[in-house]
Amino acid sequence: MTSRDHAMRMLGWRLRQAGLATPELDARVLVQAVTGASDIEMVREPATRMSAAEEERLAGYERRRLAREPVSRILGVREFWGLPFAVTPATLDPRPDSETLVETALAALREVAAPRLLDLGTGTGCLLLALLHERPDAVGTGIDISAEALAVAVSNAARLGLSGRAAFRAGNWVQDLEGSFDLVISNPPYISSGEISTLEEEVRAHDPVLALDGGADGLDAYRALAAALPDVLTQGGSAVIELGAGQADDVTAIFEAAGLAVLRVVPDLSGVPRALVAARPRD
Repeated sequence: MTSRDHAMRMLGWRLRQAGLATPELDARVLVQAVTGASDIEMVREPATRMSAAEEERLAGYERRRLAREPVSRILGVREFWGLPFAVTPATLDPRPDSETLVETALAALREVAAPRLLDLGTGTGCLLLALLHERPDAVGTGIDISAEALAVAVSNAARLGLSGRAAFRAGNWVQDLEGSFDLVISNPPYISSGEISTLEEEVRAHDPVLALDGGADGLDAYRALAAALPDVLTQGGSAVIELGAGQADDVTAIFEAAGLAVLRVVPDLSGVPRALVAARPRD
């Protein structure tokens, strides 16, 4: 039997040899997952021996990671906005870049009391639930076309203690949706159909195509959102929409043509324009 520290270092080396982007981090997370060791225990007790069952489980995880299955998919959970979210083959794996939307939405809601929120294409529910976690006075609805994804969002809401303020329903964008909302948030599919096959295997083979494919030019979902938003936003209400790289100008033009006021585009931590903020003008 080997120690936690030795297992972590050897796994990190093998993942690096395979060309994975974050081998040491992946190795640490996987070793901690199989042993249940905390960050402090990994530092204070590096020589603790792993059991045979833990070694066998880690070997299985290693095979899956070498096959380019993301760590979050292996473990079935992704941390987003400091909160744990279950992920399944039916849901998009939340990315750190999308936290820019949460930060931007919270700023847009700063002067809005008891806001009503709408998350279109909710997936795991991470955007809506992160906002509800930060705003105890808010309530929200998440919409998704996938019943399987909605089941994951419902379970995530329950796990986070937010079921009382979060409702989820199946739907195609805002079809048959009643009421108006102070803020709409969405991470729509925005990869052009022809680019899907060129994506990294971690994305191409594990994220649902439904959550990736934005049509021939990657803009189909933005056209649908632009047409829908004026009917569901309150007067002066805001929309915070995720952008793909290089799409800010095109999406701005689509939204403005629909009568929405594009207020700003917010970059993510890498400097890529990531969150478009639009508003329904007051009459």
